[in-house]
Amino acid sequence: IMERKINLGIVGYGNLGKGAVEAIKNAPDMNLVGIFSRRDPKTLGINEPGIIIDHVSNARKYAGQIDVMLLCGGSATDLPVQTPEFTEYFNTIDSFDTHAKIPEHYEKVHEVALKNKKVAIISVGWDPGLFSINRVMADAIMPKGKTYTFWGEGLSQGHSDAVRRVAGVKYGVQYTIPNEKAIEQVRRGENPELTTAEKHRRVCYVVPEEGADLRAIERTIKTMPNYFADYHTEVNFITEEEFMRDHTKSPHGGFVIHSGTTGQNEHKQVYEFSLKLESNPEFTASVLVAYARAAFRLSNEGQYGCKTVFDIPPGYLSPYTPEELREKFL
Repeated sequence: IMERKINLGIVGYGNLGKGAVEAIKNAPDMNLVGIFSRRDPKTLGINEPGIIIDHVSNARKYAGQIDVMLLCGGSATDLPVQTPEFTEYFNTIDSFDTHAKIPEHYEKVHEVALKNKKVAIISVGWDPGLFSINRVMADAIMPKGKTYTFWGEGLSQGHSDAVRRVAGVKYGVQYTIPNEKAIEQVRRGENPELTTAEKHRRVCYVVPEEGADLRAIERTIKTMPNYFADYHTEVNFITEEEFMRDHTKSPHGGFVIHSGTTGQNEHKQVYEFSLKLESNPEFTASVLVAYARAAFRLSNEGQYGCKTVFDIPPGYLSPYTPEELREKFL
């Protein structure tokens, strides 16, 4: 374990930020210095004695006190602005997950990080993140093969949000359910051609407003472009009581399966990595905290710039020394 604790800050106090507070408490070599939010700090109801709770606009004042800043905002509008901004003053970790825009986000952040002698690790979490590492590993080991990613069974934040925006919906969630038949085909090494719709189905649970037109709600959800139109979608209407009892947690998970052959195509080999998560935000935050350790170490070594999970040796994520790692885990 290290000589001194790593001092962390958190930007954003939504589900991910709250998960980060808990993850830091579970890390023996970490210390939470401050939480920064766009909301009025007094309204957050944070009960963490001795921790700075301040408005996000004042964060840069604490540049000398925080080793790594965990950026816990959303990928749509927060992180594209916040990651380059905060990397001027801090080493940073984000969970940017808009796949198509990762290369552009990387370039922007890399420039700021080099200029200010900082380390920024982007797109950290489980997908992108741990799933990405396993896609690369499997493909490197078995170039003759095909990689499949299945998500779920789990609550999708984006799709649930889309359900809640439908007129007449009081509460709503959407679960992404992987198709068991498709997973079995892949596990058998059949390498099927699968569309996204063939890999997953979508199940919605909706509490309607009083007097709402249930048929209209169902039709609007099922025909929604980009979200539901191309999938087998099921809409279930439930009571508010059932909703509060059964649908307020954030479970998630999924599988990366690479099915390939070695030799002269004679041996089928299947590589699989899977996660089953009771709390998606708490798990994702725990990944961010482990990567903060790596950012701190790289910064001490002067290895500045933007990094992704592909650039970080696993040993840098662990609180143990290289000697301890060889003895305990190798």
